[in-house]
Amino acid sequence: MILLASPGQGAQTPGFLQPWLEKPGVADRFAWWSAVTGLDLVRYGTSADAEEIRDTAVAQPLLVAAALAASEALYDGAPGGRTGPDAVAGHSVGELAAAAIAGVLTPEAALVLVRERGRAMAEAAAVTETGMTAVLGGEADEVLAAIDKHGLTPANVNGAGQIVAAGTTERLAKFADEPPPKARLRSLSVAGAFHTEHMEPAVGALRRLAPGVPVADPRAKLLQNRDGAVVESGREFVARLVEQVSAPVRWDACMETMRELGVTGIIELPPAGTLTGLARRELKGIELVALKTPADLDKARELIEADAS
Repeated sequence: MILLASPGQGAQTPGFLQPWLEKPGVADRFAWWSAVTGLDLVRYGTSADAEEIRDTAVAQPLLVAAALAASEALYDGAPGGRTGPDAVAGHSVGELAAAAIAGVLTPEAALVLVRERGRAMAEAAAVTETGMTAVLGGEADEVLAAIDKHGLTPANVNGAGQIVAAGTTERLAKFADEPPPKARLRSLSVAGAFHTEHMEPAVGALRRLAPGVPVADPRAKLLQNRDGAVVESGREFVARLVEQVSAPVRWDACMETMRELGVTGIIELPPAGTLTGLARRELKGIELVALKTPADLDKARELIEADAS
């Protein structure tokens, strides 16, 4: 069983889109998707600097568009007439790409939703100075206790010894001065405390939009961040997407579900590396492909072919 994984905000790096635009048809897709989102996605993905693509309203549509383009390129030449993966999961905003890949949303609907999600989260983040810090290593109980002590939220429980603390920059600074034992802290390139109570205004904005979004039920096993559940209703998945904006991401639970489903290979969509890194430490024996550039497509297709044989 092959699962496509779509990364979340913070994975973006300047210029990561450039090699993908050389694939036939990709530049045309991005011209259309730029019109849909009202953003020059090509410029943001090629020549914009790190600070520009750190902007939530920019980063989120860019990440979803990149994942969709790479998925289309992958299955355009996939062996055995395969048109999509057996299973799909996205981390945070990556869930919108996952929903489109699974057929729950059209690409355009996913991009409209992510456009509004990014704007609403950027507005919510502007109210109070907040951020996110990855905690690497340490004992999970001690890490969670330290996060709670400083009034922060474990916004991402990623497994493989990684938990992300989120909250006000003042509290994060105090947390940095008193880190959990045997843990390293790394500030993330995001513009707010996502998946915390600070995002409640964004949830309200998306709740008003969600009922009108055209949806279908997923054609692949679609995992959801709240608890790692495989969601079989498209409407339920969209409702969960909305509420997830202010709720912690449980990627550890998603990886446990991958193990239970018998996933044998994971292909991470661009900008790839983060989720395959977690899987390498947590899901031993599973074949992994980080689809960073089109040069990685052949390796990903070989994995798909081997699974189908």
